[in-house]
Amino acid sequence: MDIKKDMQNRLRRIEGQVKGIEKMIENDANCKDILIQIAAIRSAINKVGGMILENYAKCCILSEEDENKDKVDELMKALLMFIK
Repeated sequence: MDIKKDMQNRLRRIEGQVKGIEKMIENDANCKDILIQIAAIRSAINKVGGMILENYAKCCILSEEDENKDKVDELMKALLMFIK
């Protein structure tokens, strides 16, 4: 699956999660359960943001013949671990 399709699928799932939280609030769900769902959405958004950031670093900053690709990969791994 290409990265664009993957991001679109993730964003649709996030949209569904947000709608689920709206229903939870309407139904006076337990606050702890709502917070757990909000944390899941934040994590999912961070994942999509990380994918966009990685794509930007690899496709927009580096050229095809750039020798720093390994360094960018290392940086991206560190950033993605940090935002989890």
